[in-house]
Amino acid sequence: MPQASFPIGVFDSGVGGLSVLRALLAAMPHERFVYLADSANAPYGERGDVFVAARTHAITQYLREQHHIKALVVACNTATAAAIHEVRSSRPDLPLVGLEPAIKPALAVTKTGHVGVIGTRGTLTSAKFGKLMASLNEQAHFVVQPCDGLAHAIERSVALPVAAPGSPVDATETGALCARYIQAMGSFGTAPGQMDTLVLGCTHYIFVAHELRALVGPDVQFIETGEPVARQTRRLLDTAGLLHQPAHAEADEPPAPPRVQLLTTGPVAMLEAAAQRWLDLPASCCRSVQVP
Repeated sequence: MPQASFPIGVFDSGVGGLSVLRALLAAMPHERFVYLADSANAPYGERGDVFVAARTHAITQYLREQHHIKALVVACNTATAAAIHEVRSSRPDLPLVGLEPAIKPALAVTKTGHVGVIGTRGTLTSAKFGKLMASLNEQAHFVVQPCDGLAHAIERSVALPVAAPGSPVDATETGALCARYIQAMGSFGTAPGQMDTLVLGCTHYIFVAHELRALVGPDVQFIETGEPVARQTRRLLDTAGLLHQPAHAEADEPPAPPRVQLLTTGPVAMLEAAAQRWLDLPASCCRSVQVP
């Protein structure tokens, strides 16, 4: 049975889920976390549901058997859409939190009634997303834009220098892709008929918020999922009696396990660069693993 001292597992197809881990670390400062980036198989958003479901099951099994996780956060919209219902039914003892594009929170804040949604093609064409949109479609006008290649470009960008202040948005690969997709969606702003809210339907996209802001203007609200997911995870653990309550350490106790372990099935250098840039964590937190 899970114990409160066991870590929380978090996984994504790549490094984008570090945005969710950042929110989890802030919401639960006494918990331990094991993050796994399946970068050898990224991006999931351009893979089929059968493949994504198989990887989700394999990673869940790996984290349970090798790291004894007490809960799992599927920090990937595509994996949530493709597989979370199967994982939930096959592992009813495992507290499980998934992601979906934050359409309902967007409805709560839009004033023009026009909402933009960006995400991977895998997420935005999934049956799960289709049902969500069908249930809410009459409550606002939605412009849904798949952003092919953007998540992968954000992954590659972590090893590149940050663009110089004042550079054009399209001076980088990520900026050029953001510009292409935002311009294809139509008009953003607060005037009638304009989109005043943009749903970031992929965990990677918060890491290009600066580029997106330059393209849509200062008044458009961004809706992402990190903080709501962290709150839901904390609620589930509290209900299950699995929140970790730190005890006062005795002088002769062994050192506590590391608070954060970052694992990847791909090149460890990418994860190290992302951890340092986005979470201010050292390379010593990161290592490469194999998940068959």
